[in-house]
Amino acid sequence: MSTFTIFLILIIIVCLLLVLVIMVQNPKGGGLSSSFGGSGNQVVGGVKKTGDFLDKSTWTLAALLIVLILASNISLKGSYSQADSKLLQGDDIETTVPETVPEEVPTADPTDTIN
Repeated sequence: MSTFTIFLILIIIVCLLLVLVIMVQNPKGGGLSSSFGGSGNQVVGGVKKTGDFLDKSTWTLAALLIVLILASNISLKGSYSQADSKLLQGDDIETTVPETVPEEVPTADPTDTIN
């Protein structure tokens, strides 16, 4: 399994987690934080301010996604750089140029006239 495949699997997992975290949030301020009853200042399940936790996890997953995409791009370029074409390297290339003989172009006789 190549490193690009590993990065691709990690990117898919992070994307699914990001979708899940975003879907749990409510754009009007409700969502998971209001479903535990009351304001976001209460300690619920050991987590203070569930809305802040969801917000921080969204930004963390988004940053992780960007890092994984950049790392996969670097690993993809690294795997292709080893297999450069011989044409780009210029090593051991035989240049065969066929010899061409120019055809004789018939010249017009100045004594001929066109009527």
